[in-house]
Amino acid sequence: MGGMHVPNSPSRTVTHLDLHRLQRKRKRVLAVGTLVGLVLLSVTDSAWRLQWQQVHSTIQWCGLMLILICILGRTWVTVYIGGLKKRALVTKGPYSVVRNPLYFFTLLGAAGIGALFGSLTLVAVSTGFATVVFLSVLRQEEQFLMVAFPREFPEYVARVPRLLPRPSVWKDADHLIVQPQLVRRTFLDASLFLMAVPLAELIDLAQNAQLLPILLRLP
Repeated sequence: MGGMHVPNSPSRTVTHLDLHRLQRKRKRVLAVGTLVGLVLLSVTDSAWRLQWQQVHSTIQWCGLMLILICILGRTWVTVYIGGLKKRALVTKGPYSVVRNPLYFFTLLGAAGIGALFGSLTLVAVSTGFATVVFLSVLRQEEQFLMVAFPREFPEYVARVPRLLPRPSVWKDADHLIVQPQLVRRTFLDASLFLMAVPLAELIDLAQNAQLLPILLRLP
């Protein structure tokens, strides 16, 4: 979402605190969903592996590419928002084509994690779960932005889509004020998606060694 500056009035302060509380709740839901997903993945295998090994491998490689795009994309977005966060509504660069580019790239990462297991069904499930969580949060975040920017935000909403980019409306920034520490932190946080790569390999090895049962095969 765009950067938001919240003045020190009582109503805006409450809004700011509610926003942080909402985002903490989002992180908890994602963490719980991830743990449940790992349990299910440990007893699930790709149906492509048995007869269509090439398809299985192609899906896995696509998953790795999506995760790399997620990491680089989130880092790129932070370059645009870093110097303006908490001071203005950011509407240039990636924010000019989609209102929530950080969430968009995170969805690509979620799809990539599902693809690492060689299953298109898992791609749909992981992406769908992340989308549902983000949409539930986005509606409330947009209410906060409407309060903070009552004139600018409605026009921004009318022009720029929420989650699916519209490249034709791209508008670049005249200049950028980059915060290297924020960019570095975002890159390191996003790089956690790469942990899914060795995890998928470990689950695969454990299943091949019959240490984990395969209860379900998904295409």
